[in-house]
Amino acid sequence: MNKTGFLIGTTSILLAGVVFYSLTQEKEIDFSAQVKPILNQHCISCHGGVKKNGGFSLLFEAEALAATESGHPAIIPGDASASEFIKRLTAADPEIRMPYQKAPLSEEEIEILTAWVEQGAPWGKHWAYETPTKPTPPETPVQAGFFTESAPAFLQNDIDRFIARGLTQQELAPSPEADKLVLLRRLSLDLTGLPPSEELVNRWKSNEISYEELVDALLESPAYGEKWASWWLDLARYADTKGYERDVSREIWAYRDWVIKALNTDMPFDQFTVEQLAGDLLPDPDLDQLTATAFHRNTMNNDEGGTQDEEFRVAAVLDRVNTTFDVWQSTTIACVQCHSHPYDPFTHENYFQLMAFFNNSRDEDTHGEEPKLKFYTGKDSVRVEEIKNWAARHGSKDLEKEVEAILRYQEPKYHAHLAEDFENGELIDTKWLGLWDQGSCYFRGIYTGGSPYIYLNYWTGNEGSLLTIRKDGPEGEILARFTLDKTEGRVIRRFPIKKVNEKVDLYFRMENRRLGPQQTTSAINWLAFFPELPGKNQPGHAETDRDFLALLNTTTPSVPIMIENPDYMKRTSHVFERGNWMLKGEEVKPDVPAVLNSWDPAWPENRLGLAYWLTSKENPLTARTLANRIWAQLFGRGLVSTLEDMGTQSEPPSHRELLDWMAVRLMEDHDWRLKPLIKDLVLSGTYRQSSVSSALLHEKDPNNQWYARGPRFRLSAEQIRDQALAATGLLSDKMYGKPVMPPQPENVWQTVYNGESWKTSEGEDRYRRAVYTLLKRTSPYPSFISFDAGSREVCTIDRTVTNTPLQALVTLNDPVYQEAAYQLALRMQQSGAEDPISWAYEKLLLQPITAEKHRYLKDLRDFAQEDFAQDPQALKDWLQFAAEADKDPELAALAVVANALLNLDEFLTKS
Repeated sequence: MNKTGFLIGTTSILLAGVVFYSLTQEKEIDFSAQVKPILNQHCISCHGGVKKNGGFSLLFEAEALAATESGHPAIIPGDASASEFIKRLTAADPEIRMPYQKAPLSEEEIEILTAWVEQGAPWGKHWAYETPTKPTPPETPVQAGFFTESAPAFLQNDIDRFIARGLTQQELAPSPEADKLVLLRRLSLDLTGLPPSEELVNRWKSNEISYEELVDALLESPAYGEKWASWWLDLARYADTKGYERDVSREIWAYRDWVIKALNTDMPFDQFTVEQLAGDLLPDPDLDQLTATAFHRNTMNNDEGGTQDEEFRVAAVLDRVNTTFDVWQSTTIACVQCHSHPYDPFTHENYFQLMAFFNNSRDEDTHGEEPKLKFYTGKDSVRVEEIKNWAARHGSKDLEKEVEAILRYQEPKYHAHLAEDFENGELIDTKWLGLWDQGSCYFRGIYTGGSPYIYLNYWTGNEGSLLTIRKDGPEGEILARFTLDKTEGRVIRRFPIKKVNEKVDLYFRMENRRLGPQQTTSAINWLAFFPELPGKNQPGHAETDRDFLALLNTTTPSVPIMIENPDYMKRTSHVFERGNWMLKGEEVKPDVPAVLNSWDPAWPENRLGLAYWLTSKENPLTARTLANRIWAQLFGRGLVSTLEDMGTQSEPPSHRELLDWMAVRLMEDHDWRLKPLIKDLVLSGTYRQSSVSSALLHEKDPNNQWYARGPRFRLSAEQIRDQALAATGLLSDKMYGKPVMPPQPENVWQTVYNGESWKTSEGEDRYRRAVYTLLKRTSPYPSFISFDAGSREVCTIDRTVTNTPLQALVTLNDPVYQEAAYQLALRMQQSGAEDPISWAYEKLLLQPITAEKHRYLKDLRDFAQEDFAQDPQALKDWLQFAAEADKDPELAALAVVANALLNLDEFLTKS
């Protein structure tokens, strides 16, 4: 090399050294913010999670620094020049350069990775996996005149200080406060899902009530729980049917009512969580706490003939794992069923350790969906208490609890689908035990607990079927022999059986010579071995025992609940190889991902312990998740816009410190209560801003992620219907109870196999709030679907919001909206207003109508009135809800105008 070349080369090396030194020394590389996004985008697909090409994985620190297939680590912390990981990024040979057969990394990305390795390859945590701490709200930003005029109105609480800093950084200013009545409507719709009452409007207009008092009044309204319940029921995948092809009805409305009540009483969210995930495992759970566990009985149930109950039981358990992490952790855990997470630090084994928490519940995908909590009323409630008192007085407190459990949900029991090794018999429709004459089967590993009785839930149309139960097999000791006679439907009867105190195989054999070949003697649903009531020789025992059996056979309202298996029924949990439930790998115990908060040894290793872990203040995700989703309910988008995901592939938070401030405030200042947090948000100047946009805002912040204006988005499907009924005076305020069937277009609801039909509710049930509308998973209420409500087959974190012509057709033509339009027309006609169009517009939107809109609506009325006067049949068809005496062209024309008003964009939109 000549002297010139040497100097040029030396200069290049020195320059590179200077650049590299400045890169590595001046600023420490942030793994979560700078390195992890590059690895996820370019490397993980081949080196982590599903694939580990060359034995190299970048998913976990230990794997990244371990030896590869070459025998040497690809990353040498502190020595980028010796790290194959860095060398491969700049290799000239396309067969060696990484990413393989893809575009090379940018110079900036390579510099970041190089500096990171040179700094020791520190493996920082993703921001969302760090326990939140409460940041100090920033000082008021006043830069170049920013906020000099708007600061007093905008800065209402600490939330605004975080927002103001972001606005300053984006060189944006907040919008002025919204019009007084616009703000009232926005607030009422957000907090109650309904427009404000006329009384509230008048008090607000006359300044009789302050803004904070207005907020408090709306939060105390019973309508608050109904509105916010719809949000939670999406998460809980609540529906009134079982799902799958038959999709028959399910009685689970008591859970929906529990949610509404819990929200209205502002139950702390940690308690709200514990009761839903593990209310049955609390000491002496009451009926409400048992009802709450229906959260995880909202899983679908497949009772079609030919299905395997164990397969769908497992499917329900997997859904519970996925839903729990979706709802409480903003974590897409579902893919970990089949392999370690491709982007986040959750292993394949983690998934099945979590599954072990849920794998020991009593439900087994049976047709009857047991266990079900029975709600006794009247004299039956008194009899339950009398029997409990008897058991306590003549037995023990433990026996009292056991007897109450038997009366309330009839557990533990063995379902017919456990029968095996049939001779002359079958599982009828794969559900119920049906033995023929000389038929037999086995129930293996049964624990009778020394009970003197076997309880059978069965039905039969035949007389004289003799059932013999032997120990272990056809030659074994006879434990019981009795006759099953004809029943009137399903019954629970008990028969004497010899006491056995260890697990045994029960051999069932049925005889009935009067029946032909393959004629079923009876259908047995389940068998159980309940303890005997004590005090057999005491006066009143016979009557108490008779009441006990009668209550077991009493039909009551019920709700499916979660109940844990007793120890002798406890299941083992295994890793499913490649996620296949039939390929069981190593056995696992309940455990939680180490990357999140640690496990307290004092917690029980069951669902209750898991609930405590989720609501621990050390858990980094639960409070952040909840705060983010409440923010999204009010502002239309989350501070983390990917509401379902806070993992390394999620969108970064627009205001991370604000999110952590809200999360910690929720836990510490508000003791997990939602109403005070919601109040914080709606009292903020950020929330109170006008939603009017501008060319500048549309250009600089089209999605309003910096909140330089107030929220403006379309109402939910439920709110649109409820608002139409409320604004026209039709809405019923009746709360709770069985689901209702309001009007819907004909021939929409079609069912298979079960003969169910949509029977429109009468009286005030026809006009109840949307949260009470029966939801059939395979055929949801059509107008709700049109406005993006879901079928709730799975947990829905965030509804997709669409804008389609079908939505306008719904609000113009659906019978609910046509009836509402007619009712509004009547009110317009009876208002005595000089201008009923202006009167109606202001009633609906709390704003005076513009001259242009008024002109269009007046022209519509005049045209319609003339048209109806010339077409009596159209008049008759249009006024289908009116009495014959009221059917005149003027009313019909007003109904057309009312129909248009109910379809206005500003009526269907918040703010």
